[in-house]
Amino acid sequence: MVRDGARTELIGRQDECKVLDDLLAQARAGHSGVLVVRGEAGIGKTELLNHLLDRATGCRVVRAAGVQSEMELSYAGLHQLCAPLLSHLESIPEPQRNALRTAFGMQVGDAPDRFLVGLATLSLFAAAGDEPLLCLVDDAQWLDRVSAQTLEFVARRLLAEPVLMVLAVRESGSREVLVDLPELAVRGLGEPDSRRLLDSVVTGPLDQRVRDRIVAETRGNPLALVELPRGLTLLEMAGGFGVPESRPLSSQIEAGFLRRIRSLPAQTQQLLLIAATEPVGDVSLLRSAGERLGIDVDRAATEAEASGLMTLGTWVRFRHPLVRSAAYRAVGFEERRRVHAALAESIDATLYPERRVWHLASAATGPDENVAAELEGSAGRAHARGGVAAAAAFLDRATALTPDPVRRGARALAAARAKYQAGAFDTARELVDAAELSPLDEVGAGRATLLRGQIMSAAKSASAGLPLLLEAAKRLQPFDSALADQTYRDAIYAALTAGRLATGGVRDVADAVLGTPGHTGTESRETRLLTGLARVVTEGYAAGAPVLLDAVAAFREGQFTPEDGLGWLPFACRMAHSTWDFAAWSELSARLVDLARGNGALAVLPSALLLRLSNRVFAGDLRGAASLIVEANAIGEATGSSFFAHYGALVLEPFRGREPATRQAIETLTQDRLLRGEGKVTTATQWAAAVLYNGLGRYEEAYAAAERGCENPQEMGLSLQSRVELVEAAVRLGRTERAAEAVRTIEEMARVSATPWALGTSAAARALVSEGETADALHREAVELLDTAGVRMDSARARLRHGEWLRQERRRAQARTRLGEAHEMLDDAGAEAFAERARHELKAVGVKVRGRAAAETAVLTAKEVEIARLVQGGFTNPEIGARLFLSPHTVEWHLRKVFAKLGVSSRKEIGSVRLEAMATAP
Repeated sequence: MVRDGARTELIGRQDECKVLDDLLAQARAGHSGVLVVRGEAGIGKTELLNHLLDRATGCRVVRAAGVQSEMELSYAGLHQLCAPLLSHLESIPEPQRNALRTAFGMQVGDAPDRFLVGLATLSLFAAAGDEPLLCLVDDAQWLDRVSAQTLEFVARRLLAEPVLMVLAVRESGSREVLVDLPELAVRGLGEPDSRRLLDSVVTGPLDQRVRDRIVAETRGNPLALVELPRGLTLLEMAGGFGVPESRPLSSQIEAGFLRRIRSLPAQTQQLLLIAATEPVGDVSLLRSAGERLGIDVDRAATEAEASGLMTLGTWVRFRHPLVRSAAYRAVGFEERRRVHAALAESIDATLYPERRVWHLASAATGPDENVAAELEGSAGRAHARGGVAAAAAFLDRATALTPDPVRRGARALAAARAKYQAGAFDTARELVDAAELSPLDEVGAGRATLLRGQIMSAAKSASAGLPLLLEAAKRLQPFDSALADQTYRDAIYAALTAGRLATGGVRDVADAVLGTPGHTGTESRETRLLTGLARVVTEGYAAGAPVLLDAVAAFREGQFTPEDGLGWLPFACRMAHSTWDFAAWSELSARLVDLARGNGALAVLPSALLLRLSNRVFAGDLRGAASLIVEANAIGEATGSSFFAHYGALVLEPFRGREPATRQAIETLTQDRLLRGEGKVTTATQWAAAVLYNGLGRYEEAYAAAERGCENPQEMGLSLQSRVELVEAAVRLGRTERAAEAVRTIEEMARVSATPWALGTSAAARALVSEGETADALHREAVELLDTAGVRMDSARARLRHGEWLRQERRRAQARTRLGEAHEMLDDAGAEAFAERARHELKAVGVKVRGRAAAETAVLTAKEVEIARLVQGGFTNPEIGARLFLSPHTVEWHLRKVFAKLGVSSRKEIGSVRLEAMATAP
């Protein structure tokens, strides 16, 4: 680089600087920007950030830098970045404010969901004032994991805010940080620029051949071009008489820094070591620790600054991160241990207990129960702030320092659980191994097996984890029945997901549940759910369904804690569906969504939304289901998962009759690496195909799909619904024996369940295999019962089938009435293929029905429709943003587009728009 007064010209970086300047101009114009600057060590990433800083007049700037030794301290990097903005906390919604305050240790509370923390950070950035906000993060590869995840979340959600985020990442190995974001790859300088930079820093004679070698070997790396000549003697520079280096370039640069550090006085080296060991950059802390070690801090600081390796201003800053690592490597273990001890003594334990105990642990020379206990306490505090990775690191270190083998086993197990929760499955397995080498009691052994099962389920598949979950439940039952029931529940989920492909599968879990003392079906509602499903599996639907219905009713009538509700309501919803209790399914799924939203339980909310949208589809509210998909997709976008989008489409699109969208969802789910081999995927996708093809009138394809969808009735749910689709397709194809067989099964289940939905479904199925007045009466009974149940999609389809039967019987007047009802209901719901079937039948009886007008109304995207719908519901911009993971500014940006498309000018006017008539674009 060449400096001109206070300004800096970056040699050979004109293109990169233009990209940054354009982004800055964009932020000043009120638009957001995100850029990840990637490159090797010393390539000039920090100088590019400084280029932005030089030109940030009129902007508010916040900065942070990742530090390798802080990677285990949760939210450390995010706190560093957000600290100057915390005065704006009061202006963001209270749940977000509390999440951020808890994450930063500013208040005590339940561990916040990390995506709620991300939304809070997004809101804080948007509320930072009228000036554009420039967020600069250096060495982002060394941010603690949860800070990196949060910033990645924010970067994906920025849209209409005057915020520019630029994050510099050292490129090395596989990419794990800030992937799939706009990038600027910084490469080495070209040969002319390399020579120009080299000439600007070399003051003595430099042989042309040496110059050529340096330019070639540094590959245009600016830091190497500046630093490597410092390590050459005059003889080497003048004649090239040196030994060529074979180490990686970063190692050569670090070795150069190491030589410079070792040439300094001993006390100056010690001061650099203190600064390298405690990355906060607190000058007063540096001074305190130095004085404890007997260092003349003022003199050592002057020498350190004179060396150009470190500067002391408001904060301590190294010339480059490689200086930090070189300073730490320059001395042996004992010297580093002394520095850690001095820092631990200097840090205020009331303000920074985690940093203090981390230094204490690093200063330990062997097992130390006092330090291990403090680490365990720090893990608890970190976990309470949502820092699962930090909690795991503290517990892992506590395990190593625990002298007592019994305590060591318990701590290793706790560390393994935290590592599992943080997604570090390999490390978690190793810690479980370590725990089992210690003397664990029966409960500890059961928990270890449970954890192995959970790790296998998450890392491999539900079928892989199932045997271990089942073993764990059996081991835990005599000692902790509540935990055993939760484990049986998780085992059942795994078995139902694995479906027909699991060894043993749900039958093994059912046998174990029924073999457990006390599982008679008369205990808690949770136990009754397990017992009821177990009896369905082992003894048949008639034996277990009444117990399930009773348990579901108990959930519907009772209260529960958030923890119990979030754990058991998904199971209760599925059992309500499987026993045809539509009212309970509707109520419990609504309560589950409200509970997950209200508690910020984003780990549960996507599944809750999918359960609810399935219910809304059967209720005939396809547009309401679509709005839930928008919300589920918002979470999927935030978490980087596309599962929610595809599964939501799998449920919704078949009823819309949209073949390309349905087939895409089927193909994506069946080919998903994590879902491949799970039997439940086969059931769900084949049910969806059966619905689609029945709607389109392609009954051979519907029949084939329905047969596959109902192959495994033990999976319940959509397996039962596939049987209903099978009846319709089989009748259309004249396969009366197969249809009659399926009808008998449905009829038997309906007699047991006796709910309006079950009885209406049975009547509808029997009508299809009946004749004359019996068929007519059954069709009418089906419509009446399904209306009573509130299952409007099934009710509309029952009307359609009745109308088709009436036309075939030449009862044209009655057919016109019934088909008109069916068409109106199906068309209003957006069930396009089924509505087209009704329109075709109406035409056959002499009634002309206009097709849906093509794009006569404004075309809104799905997200715009949902925002408009929420505005109609009285939600404010911050409330809409909280639901859809958008900042209030971005919500307002979308609203302006809605206003323009609808030709309205206020939120009040949106209230009068019939959104059901809006065509939605992707």
